Amino acid sequence: QVQLVESGGGLVQAGGSLRLSCAASGRHFSNYVMCWFRQAPGKGREFVAAINGKGDSTDYADSRKGRFTISRDNAKNTVYPQMNSLKPDDTAVYFCSAVRLGYRYWGQGTQVTVSS
Repeated sequence: QVQLVESGGGLVQAGGSLRLSCAASGRHFSNYVMCWFRQAPGKGREFVAAINGKGDSTDYADSRKGRFTISRDNAKNTVYPQMNSLKPDDTAVYFCSAVRLGYRYWGQGTQVTVSS
């Protein structure tokens, strides 16, 4: 099992950047596919980005390609989404998720608010 704690959220102006972090506790972090999702007010949770265990393969939702970059540091058990050119539509609670062997674990989320 793995426990996830997100940090780095906050208020940023449109066009700005923000880097979130997700710190994982537990064993075998490098065996987990790490993902980010987000949930805007009144909407369902949607996929943002994912990275494989080695960190050499990534996937992004189409609307985030070119603006978001996901990376991980397995020595620190941490995964980072770098978010650039933020828009008010990016306002949401951002959740970190770890997946392995059919099990998915979630963090508590961190709020990102983008002002226009």
